[in-house]
This record gives sequence, structure tokens and C-alpha cells, in this order.
Amino acid sequence: MSTSGLKAIAPVPTAADFLDIVLSKTQRKTPTVIHKNFKISRIRNFYMRKVKFTQDSFDEKLGAILEEFPMLDDLHPFLASLMNVLYDKNHYKLALGQLRTARHLIDHVAKDYVRLLKFGDSLYRCKQLKRAALGRMATIMRRQKDPLAYLEQVRQHISRLPAIDPTARTLLICGYPNVGKSSFINKVTRADVDVQPYAFTTKSLFIGHLDYRYMRWQVIDTPGILDHPLEDMNTIEMQSITALAHLKACVLYFMDLSEQCGYTLEAQCKLFHSIRPLFANKPVMLVMNKIDVTRLDDLSPENRTLVDEIINSEGVLNVQVSCYTDEGVMELKNKACDALLEHRVEAKLKGNKVNSILNRLHVAQPKARDDIVREPFIPEAIKNKQKYDKGDPERRRLERDIEAGEGGPGVYNINLKKNWLLANPEWKEDVIPEVVDGKNVADFIDPDIIEKLEALEREEEKLEAEGFYDSDEDIFDSEDEREAAEAKVNLRKKLQSQGTKKAMKNAARLPRTAGLRTLSELTTGMTKAGLNPSRIQERAEMLAKVAGAKRKRQREDEDAEMDVDGNGEMEGGAEGEWMDVDEEAAPSKRTKANSGAAIAKAGRGPRSNRQLAGMRDEAQVAKAVKLRNLGQRERNMHAKAGESDRAIKVKMPKHLFSGKRKMGKTDRR
Repeated sequence: MSTSGLKAIAPVPTAADFLDIVLSKTQRKTPTVIHKNFKISRIRNFYMRKVKFTQDSFDEKLGAILEEFPMLDDLHPFLASLMNVLYDKNHYKLALGQLRTARHLIDHVAKDYVRLLKFGDSLYRCKQLKRAALGRMATIMRRQKDPLAYLEQVRQHISRLPAIDPTARTLLICGYPNVGKSSFINKVTRADVDVQPYAFTTKSLFIGHLDYRYMRWQVIDTPGILDHPLEDMNTIEMQSITALAHLKACVLYFMDLSEQCGYTLEAQCKLFHSIRPLFANKPVMLVMNKIDVTRLDDLSPENRTLVDEIINSEGVLNVQVSCYTDEGVMELKNKACDALLEHRVEAKLKGNKVNSILNRLHVAQPKARDDIVREPFIPEAIKNKQKYDKGDPERRRLERDIEAGEGGPGVYNINLKKNWLLANPEWKEDVIPEVVDGKNVADFIDPDIIEKLEALEREEEKLEAEGFYDSDEDIFDSEDEREAAEAKVNLRKKLQSQGTKKAMKNAARLPRTAGLRTLSELTTGMTKAGLNPSRIQERAEMLAKVAGAKRKRQREDEDAEMDVDGNGEMEGGAEGEWMDVDEEAAPSKRTKANSGAAIAKAGRGPRSNRQLAGMRDEAQVAKAVKLRNLGQRERNMHAKAGESDRAIKVKMPKHLFSGKRKMGKTDRR
């Protein structure tokens, strides 16, 4: 977790605000109306719900605070030490512990009073138990006034801390006060650290960011350190010591050779040796600042000896800079970054992880196939190419120069076709043809279309002049064809006069008799057309024989049935119906009537009355119909189509659809 993660902590309310929030939420979110004539179980549940809800609200709010504030044991050692220096580890842990205990006590109070409420025997008893429960919870929370106030102060301070990532690539600047640390960070990053000519201008850690080799680096400016024992150091100095101890960074130890900072060179060298143990396993750079005033060569022999002792010690690089004139500042930045990168790579190579990766790597080394030296080929045009010079009048004209000459951006329109590579450069300005279905439309345009059209018109005029289109009489070869054509025209006129398109659509185009032909006519026509009709003729004769046999059989069945029914008389004694017809004069009529009656009896009419099926007699049928109608009466009253039909009483009830709406809820609509 970095310091940026600590900044997302929500504000901690005071004890009074805490109570207001929880109790007002309980009042808003739980039922509020109860009467003494309710069932006692309902009264108990009402007050038990209030107590439980209040407990849950306290639990939720306190749990959020305890979760958001970090446990020091879970933090990176740098952040844990920094919080210990700034806020005192014991005080911080104590405050969180008190809130945890308060939450536990509130849970116990709620549990005890809910148990008592289960045995409440009246509205008054239950209400008093609820008041006592909420009162005890409020008392517990009021006692947490100091821890809550302390945690709010810590939260505000944490939010103002710089966002330091303990795992990022870091340059750490340290040294005596006023030796030029803040001036350097202002030069190499966009940080704006206050610079003043007195000690302890920087009272806390400042952070800036820079980019080197496409990577993000953080530069930390620490407050000045004075050379005295660790227990005598103040909070400002302890921040620097914490950063030096826990951050894996490149340490830049700044020294002021001119002694303008107010501390002697001997004191500065002594401080370096006293904090040297903190530099273990870190690349260290000795930065000699303010060389615009005093350089290394200008030092007295005693001081030079002290400085050389540091320079010659193992693993210490040295750079001379002047933040006033910018001399050596970029060199220092590059050297420090390279030293840290090298150190990080070495540390990774020493670890165990690298072996498992190296075992899987194979670097292929190309081998020469012969002794011939193959030089890289550079075209002459590239060698002779002149460097673009903006001030040269003979320079290449860039697209930007053309744009400036043609009216500038917004006026000049770039010609995208001018660099097209085509077989014929003249084609560049051609209009792109229209393409349909993958084919060029222009390829299908006949260039001689106008001439052909004129020739066709001349031919039409010639035919018209010769009388080709004069009369319709010459079209018909014979009198029959003329009559047929006239009949068609008359029929069309008649249909049009009859009415709409629909009438025309359904009208028969030919009389029905026109379609009837005898077999001999059909065979004659087919023979004339050069076809052999013998198979059709055979099939027609066979079908005629089958039909005749079928009719004969049917007639015999009908006659036999008539004999069985009444010796040739009608079934119902309808003899009188035949008396006025002369048998000899109209035998065909009698036969037809008999056959019709037989068909009606045999096939078309029902053999029995289905309404009587399963019934004893007509009286029982009448009773069944009466009972059925009685059973349907209720649904008929409700105007239902059947038993499955739903009754829709009133589609728009008056109490919902009339009158002006008053203030209040309208959810019933």
C-alpha cells in the first residue's frame, strides 16, 4: 500500500455527529407508529427491530473506519516507520483498539436488550427497554470522543503527505540544512519546493517526478539532518532517517564546499560517516554543490583530505555541481539514474529467481559462412542528401511550406493524388469511374449509341412512310381471325363497362362450352399436329368402361334396396306420389326419383337422431336440456362466453379515473 492508498480514507465524524447520523437513520429507516392495542408480539418486534437496526448502523460505521485506516503491521516498513514518526505508533494503535472495543460493547448491549425485549409484557415496558438500549449505546459512543478526534487529525495529515511509492525507482537527496537539496529537485523535476536562505525551510518530505530512459523516477527531498544522536533528533529529522533506512534508492549526499550553509566542511564529513550505515546496499553519490563559489581544487589541504577520504571510500561516486549556474546538474541526474539501474539489475541477478529464467534462455550466436566482409550498402542519393535547413532559400519545399504559400491551414487543401504511382502520370487527375457489382460502368457505355439511335429512328420513319402502320385489317390473314379479334375487343369493352378491376379479374375469358370437346375432335386435332393419340384414346376408353361398370353396380344395389324396403314402393307409404305419373311415359323420371331417395337414405341423411343417443325417451332428453340451461344461467348472467372467460366488471373504476388529484401518493393509479 502506497501513501496514495492512504489518501482515500473517508472523513471521521466527531462523537456527537456519529450519534446524530446513526439515531436519525434509525428513525428514518424503521417503522414509527405503534399502539397499545396491538398484539404484544407485534409490539415486541417493533422495538426489537429498532434496537437491532441501531446496532447494525453503529457496526457499519465503525467497521468502515477500522477497515479504511491501515494496520501498521501490514504496511511497507517505510510507511509504517513514517507513521510512527509522525503520529506515534502506540497512540494510533490505541485509538483503533478503543473503537474496536466500542463496537464489541455495542453488540453486547444490543444482544442483551433484545433478549429482554422478547419477554416484554406491555408497550410501556418494551419502550423503556428500547430507550435504555439506545441510551447505553450512545454513552459508549460518547466515550470515543478523543479517539475519533485523533483519527480525524491523522486522516487530514495523511491526505497532505506526498504520494511516495516505496517500490518505485527513487533518488533520495539528503545532507545538512541549506546545502542546496531543494534547488536541485526544482531543477530536475516539476516540483516547486520552497527555497530560503535559512535552515529547515523543508520541514517534511517533498517528492518530484522525472523521466529517464522512458521510465518514471521519483526524487525525494528530505529535511536537513543535524549531526547528533538518534534519540535527540526531532520529527523533521526523523523523516529523513526513516526514508534513508527503508527506501531502496540511490542516495545523493549533498555537501556545501563554500560553507555558506553555516556548517563547516568537517561537520558535513562527520555527518556522512555517522549516517553511512543507513547507506548499506544502496548506490551512494557525493554531490559537491555551489562550485560556482568554491571548487574542490580551491579547498585547503586539511579539508581536501577529509573530502578525499569520502571520495576514495568503497562504492561512492562523486560529482561537482552548481544549481545556481546549472553546471553538472544533468550529468548528476544521468549518473545517479544509471547507478541505480545497474544496482537493481545486480540485485536481481543475485537472487534465486534469475536461475530458473536463465536455464530456459538460449542466446543464438550467428556464425560466419565465409571470410568475405559484407559492408552495409548506403545509396549515393542518401549520402549526397543535404540536411534540411529552414534558412536556406534552395531547400526542399515541404508540404508545410506549400501550405504557408497557399493561404495557410484551413485555406490550403492538400492534393492526395499527387504522389500516386501510376503507369501514366496523366491518369492522376482522372475522375474515378462508378463501379457496380465489381464492374466498371463506363466499360458498358457504347460510344456509337447516338448514331445507332438515329439509324433506328430513320428506319421507323421509312416504315411509316411506306404505310406499314396504316390499318389493322392487313394484320389478319383470314375472316375467322378477324371475327375472333373483334369478339375479344367486344368482351374487353363489356367487362370494362361492367365495373371494377375485381370484376374483370374474376370474369371468365371464354364461355364454359368453348372448353368442351369430344374425344374424336381431340384425336383429330392431335393427328393434324403430327402427334400419335392412340395411347390417350385407349386410356379414355378404359376409363369409360370402368365408369360404366361402376354405375351399373350402383344401380343394381339401389334396385335391391328398393325391393327390400317395400316391394318397389316408397318407404313411408308414399305410393300416391307416383300415381299421377305414367310409368310407360316417364320411366326415367321414376328411376331418377328412386335413386335420389335411396342416396338420401343411404348416404346423405343421418341414420339416427344423435340428440336421443344414450337417452331413454324424449322426456329424458327434454329434462337434460333443461338442466344444461340451468347450469349455464350463472355464466350467462356474467356475460361470459364460457367457463374459462374472465369477468371484466368495470374497465375504468370511477374512484381511480374521476376528479382532480390531491397532494399525496398516486401509486394506486
